[in-house]
Amino acid sequence: MTDETTIRITKNGPMIVKGAARIEGADGEPWTDVPAGGNVALCRCGLSEVKPFCDGSHNAGGFDSAPTATDQPYPW
Repeated sequence: MTDETTIRITKNGPMIVKGAARIEGADGEPWTDVPAGGNVALCRCGLSEVKPFCDGSHNAGGFDSAPTATDQPYPW
């Protein structure tokens, strides 16, 4: 078992964060109700009613994005 944190970009869906991660709002304050070390789905489509978390709105909204590591160079 590892303590590594991974972020997986899903096809036409959210980013799945697995492992320990601190999620902070725009004000720098942490979300306190995020399960420690659990899986968290973060919205990529912008349609979620519970941003930054995914609520499945991408399904009805027709979100279409499936990037892979070989698709784009790292931008900076």
